[in-house]
Amino acid sequence: MSTGGEVRLLGAADVRRLADALDVAPTKRLGQNFVHDGNTVRRIVRLAEVAPGETVLEIGPGLGSLTLGLLEAGAHVIAVELDRRLAEALPGTVADLAPGAAGSLTVVAGDALRVPVPGEPVRLVANLPYNVSVPVLLRLLADVPSLATAVVMVQAEVGERLAAPPGSKVYGSPSVKAAWYGRCAIAGTVGRSVFWPVPNVDSVLVRFDRGPVRGDAAARDRVFRLVDAAFAQRRKTLRQALGSAVGGPAAADALLTAAGIDPSERGERLSVDDFVALAAAAEPVLP
Repeated sequence: MSTGGEVRLLGAADVRRLADALDVAPTKRLGQNFVHDGNTVRRIVRLAEVAPGETVLEIGPGLGSLTLGLLEAGAHVIAVELDRRLAEALPGTVADLAPGAAGSLTVVAGDALRVPVPGEPVRLVANLPYNVSVPVLLRLLADVPSLATAVVMVQAEVGERLAAPPGSKVYGSPSVKAAWYGRCAIAGTVGRSVFWPVPNVDSVLVRFDRGPVRGDAAARDRVFRLVDAAFAQRRKTLRQALGSAVGGPAAADALLTAAGIDPSERGERLSVDDFVALAAAAEPVLP
């Protein structure tokens, strides 16, 4: 229940009405699939463990389905929306359906990959489109250190990669980079029928919990350079894959050995801690 009065969530008819009023034709380019199921919205808010009075960052609020659920839970919401029409319309939707919570909404019109985030939100809750989901998540984890947790709805393929453990079939650079900041895990699935338009792919919820700080920005950049090199050509040994980053296969061999890593191993087998150890050994030869 909202601390600011009654809140009505959007249903399927509301979503279509708002879209028609704004002349919004959902585009695949922007990943616009709007949630119209209140039970799904409340489930996401519960999984995010949003508490009254907390500041929550929402990326891509769209027509406001999830925004209203967050306001119902008593959160202060900072909503970042790329589509200017949707950004301009959101305060009016909230004023109509959650008038007592209208003062708890801040809308930022801009690209979540670049726009400064005001305040110090403690949770991220978002429905992220396929093409930018990983870059947006990593950018926010890097630039908004106040974020302690996140629950993001993403395509199943993306979520499985973010949460993958070392050695699994889909483990890759997003898995390692997310692990630099903390722990990702699949928190549930989302049916296709709760979206309009209905997507042709499955979606999952990913829960992130920030871990201890592993190093400063320079240390992170060294780790990420090695991660990118290790996964640039899958199934290559680390001796071969890292050669271009550290001065050749012989140099890579020496650094891997110094870090206690078998040079004949492949990047798919290394944990984030392995990459941290490798970056520490490679610091003298990396800018």
